[in-house]
Amino acid sequence: MIAMKQNMRIFILATCSAALLAACNDKNEVAEDKLERAAETSATVAGPLPAALGLSEAQLLEADIVGADGKELGDVSQVLRGADDKVDRLLVELDGIGPDRYVHVPVQGLKPVVRGTDTDLETSMTKADLAALPEVKLTTP
Repeated sequence: MIAMKQNMRIFILATCSAALLAACNDKNEVAEDKLERAAETSATVAGPLPAALGLSEAQLLEADIVGADGKELGDVSQVLRGADDKVDRLLVELDGIGPDRYVHVPVQGLKPVVRGTDTDLETSMTKADLAALPEVKLTTP
C-alpha cells in the first residue's frame, strides 16, 4: 500500500511538472509568434526601400548573423529603430546557446555578405561575444 501511494505521488509530481513545462513552452511560442508577426508587418509597411546596410527590412529579417569564418551565429528576428527612426540594432536569436536566447546586436559593425542567393550579415563578434550581450526577454501576451 505504501509503495502504491509513493508511485501515485511520483506520477502526480511528474504530471504537474510536465504541465508546467508545457505552459512555459507555450508562452514562449506565443511570444515568438507575436514577435514574428510584428516583424513581418513592419517589413511590409517599410516596403522595399533600404532600411540599413543597403538592405530592406525584409532582407534584414531573412539574413543570418555569421562570424568572420562564415559560421552561422544567429537569426535576425526583428529590426529595431532608434529615436531618430533609423535602424540601429537587430534583435537576434542566438544559435547553439541552449534554450532560445535573444540579444540586441548593433547594426554598426555588421557587413552584408552575399553567398549564392543568400545575403547574410557578417560580424567581427564571436559566439562568446554575442552570448555575453544582455539577454532580451520576449514579452508574453
